[in-house]
Amino acid sequence: MAQSTVWWLIAGAAIVLELLSGTIYLLLLSAGFAAAAISAHLGAGLTTQLVVAAIVGVGAVITWYLVRRKQRLGQPASQANPDVNLDIGGTVLIEAWNPDGTASVRYRGAQWTAMPRPGAAPSMGMHRVVEVVGSRLVVDKI
Repeated sequence: MAQSTVWWLIAGAAIVLELLSGTIYLLLLSAGFAAAAISAHLGAGLTTQLVVAAIVGVGAVITWYLVRRKQRLGQPASQANPDVNLDIGGTVLIEAWNPDGTASVRYRGAQWTAMPRPGAAPSMGMHRVVEVVGSRLVVDKI
């Protein structure tokens, strides 16, 4: 059996395992295996094939990791991310503040404790939910 065939079989097995696991990393590594198969077709030796597989596969994984990390750095924390928490952006009416800096509000049919965003002065009226910390709504004045 030709070396390129072995590399193609390994790449195919990695893709099958990828489909079963649901991660993208095995797919990226299979790109390295495919690159090694191509280098085998071009007549490279086994050492070169292994180096090509390692460089392409690991390079793809590191590139994907850095891209995902950069995307995560631009997103707010999960408690302030409207894609994660559907309460972000909701409005509540605050009629009175307690002496401890919190307010009791009715939101989505239940009683919640609201608190102003750190550094903001408590004021009455309509507020927008900007973050959910535990069972407390962090709000900003509209």
